[in-house]
Amino acid sequence: MSTRIAGFFNLRRDEVAPVAIAGAFFFFILTALMMLRPARDALGMERGLDSVRWLFIGTAVVTLLVNPLFGWMVSRLRRLSFISATYGFFILSLLGFWALLVFAPDAVGARSGQVFYVWFSVFNLFVTMVFWALLADRFSSDQGKRFFALIAVGGTLGAIFGPWLAARLAEPLGTASLLPLACGFLALAIVMAWLLVRVQPDRHAEAEAAAPTPNARTAEHERIGGSAWAGFRAVFASPYLLGIAGYVVIMTVVATFIYFTRLQMVAAAETDLDARTGLLGSIDMWTQVAVLVLQVTLTGHIIRRLGLGVALALLPIAMAVGFIGLAIYGSFLVLILLEATNRAVQRGLTRPARETLFTVVGREDKYKAKAFIDTFVYRVGDVVGAQTEGLLGRLGLALGGLVSVVVPLALVWAALGLWLGRAQQRRSQAEGTVTRAPVGPGPEPR
Repeated sequence: MSTRIAGFFNLRRDEVAPVAIAGAFFFFILTALMMLRPARDALGMERGLDSVRWLFIGTAVVTLLVNPLFGWMVSRLRRLSFISATYGFFILSLLGFWALLVFAPDAVGARSGQVFYVWFSVFNLFVTMVFWALLADRFSSDQGKRFFALIAVGGTLGAIFGPWLAARLAEPLGTASLLPLACGFLALAIVMAWLLVRVQPDRHAEAEAAAPTPNARTAEHERIGGSAWAGFRAVFASPYLLGIAGYVVIMTVVATFIYFTRLQMVAAAETDLDARTGLLGSIDMWTQVAVLVLQVTLTGHIIRRLGLGVALALLPIAMAVGFIGLAIYGSFLVLILLEATNRAVQRGLTRPARETLFTVVGREDKYKAKAFIDTFVYRVGDVVGAQTEGLLGRLGLALGGLVSVVVPLALVWAALGLWLGRAQQRRSQAEGTVTRAPVGPGPEPR
């Protein structure tokens, strides 16, 4: 049975266990995150949408301040130690917010809701970034192309399960009950990280083992070292990493346009905190179903057959078409379809392809440069998108104005995706990381 499953998903037998563990790892992370995201959005809206736009700026500033601290941890601690420390810090923070909500509810107001909003927005990016950095470190470029999309299915299942729990528990038990439950899922994620490192051989250690003086255990236990600001410098010194950063900025600008349009509609529909949490949770759950459908049917096939460049260019094209449709019809249903398409293509196709880009960079860049791109650069895109959307709204341009911005951005975005795909392929071939897919019975990889 295990051989048939491995053949169906184009996995070797020794890859089944690490892929399953990585999928469970991502499931626990996304369950925790997507349980809390509706609460984050509902709390952030307590003082109106204009305050949310300014919270994006606060989030970007905090993310920039946290980056050198994370870089210092990467330089000084072993990989499992700084991964566990990252998740452990957020678990303790969640328990602190829970204690405040339960034991000092009178102290909870719009200001504390804004603090939670900023904290969660930083937490969200670092938790997922650490996960994908570990995968880029453990798996080769060929493996990333073959089963990063399959691993992402675990995250999508968590992204469906988390909002489902939030929608069911928020009103009867209260929003505060979601926080300790999320802590439990994050603790399970730490266990999965340790298991993954245990069962998946280190690619760098294997290279050392093949050397004349092998020391296969050294790479696993050594500290990465380097400067706390090495990630920042690496991004601006490398056209390849700078291209990834540009892709992420444009992607987040467009996603932010969708996000604020959704918040405006939810604010008009509901005024109660728990009711908003439940409604946002339901929207998240159904949009993730679309993600799952794409992941189990087309993602692996598209990445392997058409290449990373095409996979990265599909999201810009889909967003340009979607915004044109939204400008024409302007209904809540069309917005949900647009958001579902954005998340489905981004998480089901673009994210696995984008993470594969990091399999051909050095270990220090996998953690430090990736952290800078996936956190601060990402939040810069949020700020630009939020302020642009607010400016267009004040000018009375609304959806028509968004389309006039999105379409030219999408052209640049798609061209950048195609260039990154070709650049990754050249790096992969130059470093000898492209390997032949396993030969044997079974269908084409999905």
